[in-house]
Amino acid sequence: MADKKKKAGRPGRKPPPGVKKPLLTSMDPDVIARIKSAAALRGTTASLVMEQAAAEWLERHQDGKK
Repeated sequence: MADKKKKAGRPGRKPPPGVKKPLLTSMDPDVIARIKSAAALRGTTASLVMEQAAAEWLERHQDGKK
């Protein structure tokens, strides 16, 4: 009997180990839908949209100075 290999998930889905780490968070379903929609319209991922938004927020609120 031939060995059947399981098909791997979509290639390129996860970043290489050590580059990025996952973060699980909960949000309002309407906010999630809007983030996904905005990402699709821009040809990017919701994950990248959230990363950029968080980075901008942190930059504005760094050490409570701004």
